[in-house]
Amino acid sequence: MRQFLFASPLVLSILASIVACDKSSTLINDIEPMPQDSSTTVVPSSNTLAISVGNQVFTATLLDNPTAKAFKALLPLSIDMIELNANEKYASLPSNLPINPSVPASIQVGDLMMYGSNTLVLFYQSFSSTYSYTKLGTINNITGLTTALGKGNVKVHFEIK
Repeated sequence: MRQFLFASPLVLSILASIVACDKSSTLINDIEPMPQDSSTTVVPSSNTLAISVGNQVFTATLLDNPTAKAFKALLPLSIDMIELNANEKYASLPSNLPINPSVPASIQVGDLMMYGSNTLVLFYQSFSSTYSYTKLGTINNITGLTTALGKGNVKVHFEIK
């Protein structure tokens, strides 16, 4: 009986070594590529933006800055924009963006800007302002923009073109 108890740990140790070696060689041969992390976001390289309001599509050119890059990572995006002051539409974004605000000399029709870190603003009238904004880009052809945006709240779709 003593020989069995003495041999038993030795046999178990040898068996465990064999199983471990066999298992590790199988793992080495069966390595699969790691799945891509779903939190990694690919930012599109194009700086041309399509902005759809109803059946009209406007193109805009985004700046090459960290704010615009972070905005592109959210696209495509459809949001309800709220009327403000008869000159702009605004909406809260689903996340904060990096910003670098400054007070522009003036606001121009077609300016696309951030107010604070999560409020997107699309201007459809030109005016002077003392507020700070981070500029994202500008609509290339503003013809019909004011009419398309209308007087009230409106759904706007943004996507990279």
